[in-house]
Amino acid sequence: MGLQAMSSKRAYNWFISLVAASCMVLYGYDASVFNSVQGSDNWVAWFDNPNENLLGGINTAYTVGAIFGGFFLGGPASDYLGRKMSMGIGCAFVIVATFMQTFAPRGNIACFIGGRVLIGIGQGIALTAGPIYIGELAPSEIRGKIMTFWQMFYSVGSFICFWIDYATTRAPQLGEWDWKLVIIFQLLFPILIICLLPTIPGSPRWYIQQQGDVEKARNALRRVRDTEEEVEDEILQIREALEYEKEAISSGYSALWKDKSIRKRLLLALVMNAGQQLTGQGSLNTYSTKIYEKVFTRESQISLINALNATFGILFTLNAIWFIDRFGRKALLIGGSIGMGLCMIIVSAVETETANTADGGKSEPVGIAIVFLFFFFILFYKPSWGATVWIWTAEVFSMNVRAQAVGMASQTQNVANTIFQQFFPTFLNNDGFYAFYLFAGINFLLGLFVWFFIPETKQVPLEEIDALFGGANHVTQGEEVLANRKLDSRGRDILDKPATVNVENVEAN
Repeated sequence: MGLQAMSSKRAYNWFISLVAASCMVLYGYDASVFNSVQGSDNWVAWFDNPNENLLGGINTAYTVGAIFGGFFLGGPASDYLGRKMSMGIGCAFVIVATFMQTFAPRGNIACFIGGRVLIGIGQGIALTAGPIYIGELAPSEIRGKIMTFWQMFYSVGSFICFWIDYATTRAPQLGEWDWKLVIIFQLLFPILIICLLPTIPGSPRWYIQQQGDVEKARNALRRVRDTEEEVEDEILQIREALEYEKEAISSGYSALWKDKSIRKRLLLALVMNAGQQLTGQGSLNTYSTKIYEKVFTRESQISLINALNATFGILFTLNAIWFIDRFGRKALLIGGSIGMGLCMIIVSAVETETANTADGGKSEPVGIAIVFLFFFFILFYKPSWGATVWIWTAEVFSMNVRAQAVGMASQTQNVANTIFQQFFPTFLNNDGFYAFYLFAGINFLLGLFVWFFIPETKQVPLEEIDALFGGANHVTQGEEVLANRKLDSRGRDILDKPATVNVENVEAN
């Protein structure tokens, strides 16, 4: 096992997965960039001092774009153009939108908002394709470990953004470039991803499902599997599952409502992804500066805390690598819910039961304690409801609906975030840190939800996961279907024929 883990093909499997996971850097960076630039006096002056409603509209423009991209474009793009092509398209949107925001004419807030919408659309497409690609190429025994980097790269994006922002606050001579630099550095990863996409194989499941080309699927798997036996076993499982889905369910998205077990999974995934943003993490990401303003009075302190929070977020997410395939998804989610709930109770009590100083903040020991408790919250969140929700969502859907279902489920995060964050600032202003008792209750309820409704998916092959949700085992059921349809009049395997449809190979090896 140790030798297998160190093989060149296993290392290459990690490489291609990390390329796909880099799409999450786009999300992490952009989730932090607007929070950073709106604190710049130069940005405020450049766009004629936008009021609070307009600031809210700029933030909402991104989420609307992401919801549209994820719900309506991500699934079809991943299915019909391919996982690789979709990641490239999403990155291209981000590149164009970054230039629109950076070089928006003075006072032209509409151009800036348009860039925010395009970035949302691009991320909605890329964030649908990325986890699907990882789930379809990674071996089941390390799928959880690899998908951990998906969430960790969110923290990488925040890390880069917040430290660039901190550096620009220390260089007042930059003028208007103090905010433009923060935005234009967003080009780094989409350009890198586009350059690396030609070095990774296409999805073998996509080749068989959309092109009917078993040989291309076989060649793709040979690049990431150690033995020919593994390749042939996986090819057979994919074909059996696809044949059953075509015969017994539907090869299209209608299975989302026709198949009872898929409907169940979609509902569970929607709750899980919405719950991820209601743990309190969504509010900390969006309003960390406003939250810390109730504790600290110096802007430099808050900027440094945000940067450190992103740094520790990377380290804390790495914990999932050791835990996800050892203890399983369910245990991590429940343990994370309990830990986050307790942190929210304690941080609320510490802030509300201590006196303010003369300048309206808190004493240094109290401030340090609150920061420590929020960091402790992140310690519980990152490997559980941060990483594991993405892992679980990417692996529970059958092939015929996987792209569309993952796109819809993941963008539920933005739906929940958009709705909740509209009233959270008012809640925080009126009730202060008492608001965090609400998050404690939500976290405990989420733990109960997982306990009663979420099955364990650790190390279950993707083609066999349906049986966990009351559905048929698509591999087993597909054996009979494939056996009956296997040969044509000349005794040749139908599915081994070259693809008859003239589709440009957008996922060329």
